[in-house]
Amino acid sequence: MAITNKIENFRMQVNEAFVNKAEALRPRLLEKEVTPRRLVKILPQGEDYRAEYAAPAEALGTMPLGRGGRVCLDFGDHQVGYVSLRLTATGSPPDAPAWVRLKFGEIPYEIAADSSAYHGSIAKGWIQEEFLHVDSFPAVISLPRRYAFRYMELYVIDTSPKYQLLLGDVRCVSVSSADPAAVTPLPTTDPALLRMDQVSLKTMQDCMQLVFEDGPKRDRRLWIGDLRLQALTNYVSFRNNDLVKRCLYLFAGLTQNEGRVGACLFLEPKLQVDDTSLFDYSLFFVSCLHDYYEATHDAATLQELFPTADRQIELSLQELDDSYVVKDKNTWWCFLDWAEGLNKQAGAQAILIYALKQARLMAKWLGDERKAAAYADWIERTTQGALEKLWDEGKGFFLSGSEGQISWASQVWFVLAGVFPREKNAALLKHLIAENPPLSMVTPYMYHHFIEALFQSDLPELAKKYLQGYWGRMLEDGADTFYELYDPENKAASPYGDRLANSFCHAWSGTPAYFIRKYMQ
Repeated sequence: MAITNKIENFRMQVNEAFVNKAEALRPRLLEKEVTPRRLVKILPQGEDYRAEYAAPAEALGTMPLGRGGRVCLDFGDHQVGYVSLRLTATGSPPDAPAWVRLKFGEIPYEIAADSSAYHGSIAKGWIQEEFLHVDSFPAVISLPRRYAFRYMELYVIDTSPKYQLLLGDVRCVSVSSADPAAVTPLPTTDPALLRMDQVSLKTMQDCMQLVFEDGPKRDRRLWIGDLRLQALTNYVSFRNNDLVKRCLYLFAGLTQNEGRVGACLFLEPKLQVDDTSLFDYSLFFVSCLHDYYEATHDAATLQELFPTADRQIELSLQELDDSYVVKDKNTWWCFLDWAEGLNKQAGAQAILIYALKQARLMAKWLGDERKAAAYADWIERTTQGALEKLWDEGKGFFLSGSEGQISWASQVWFVLAGVFPREKNAALLKHLIAENPPLSMVTPYMYHHFIEALFQSDLPELAKKYLQGYWGRMLEDGADTFYELYDPENKAASPYGDRLANSFCHAWSGTPAYFIRKYMQ
């Protein structure tokens, strides 16, 4: 499964003033040199793999590798950066080039997996492996590509029988625009909470590059759904608010047809908005701007970018039917979650109401009472439409689509939209948990919204339970950054048909620090 909803007759609209402001905020990447901590063997563990200690890193100098030889290095923690190494020949003078493969993995599975058997729906080029011919020795090799990894394996495909290879001076220059020194330590001695916060912040740090990337291994671009959650976490941790501002100006400066904010942006080989359009992601520009102003009180940026936010509301209102309910569509035009078969109508309606309320607040902050009143009218219409057409009092759920689908995503988003008072929202969430409709949540992205809904509905103990039950299980499985997708009952789960394509350091999964620092101190 992949996002394929493309704008017809796509064209990019460029606001050069906004792009220039964004480029003026381009961050300086902080660099840190990291070397391997140990050598490991990758071994099966149930349906997965584990890294087992084999030798200290210093043992590399005493381990000549010939044809079929391999060694796996553990850097001790997730890294995002640039790798260099030295290969030396030992034995007789080399009479043929060495042919080697380097493989990089965020988790042990990526080292163990056979990439030639990959059958996923997205490009195999995301698999992190390199094949090198080395003609003369000693050879100092600096790999030009940036990698996201903890484990690095060198496999010798072939040398001549006359010589072997020694691997040495392996190092990674890790990069990030996030400064860990800016983060205030948690005032707790709870080791489980400290570990969850640490891994959450490491996930965020490694995704904070020249923009907030969604995953430093795969996609490596700026998605607005990820940005919204990254920014919320950033405000309570790294406080690199200029990076949020830069991303807002990029989205506003590089729009699609009719001024629509795109789902994602590319930075290379040039700044470019993608031709993918998602209903909810366009509306999240409203949310990102709202949250940015709440965190910074940067009135100048709010004033300048509010018309872009308002335009997203205008475009979204065109999708309403005569009952002021978002039209149900068969095409994938709204994300919500990766859950197979999820109908998006109800969730899209709730997100529209959610964004309308944030837009109304921004209009009031700007002193635009006319615009605020117009938003209030649309809030009333869309809320009434949802209650009349989507809410089923007998079932106690919001229904979505022509078949009246009941999903976790629909209920969660209506809670976040505040259609009901807080007490009724709490009752809806308890009813959802008790009934457990089968169309559940499959991504940390959707789990984030569920836990946010629990906290906002005065159900903190339930929120903590699910936070520990989901992200805590990832930690038990050895995560040192949090994953794009996680199913504790199915470690092979992937929206792309093959787990090898999954991202194991992913921005939308890095929000436990947000919950811990906002709600749990």
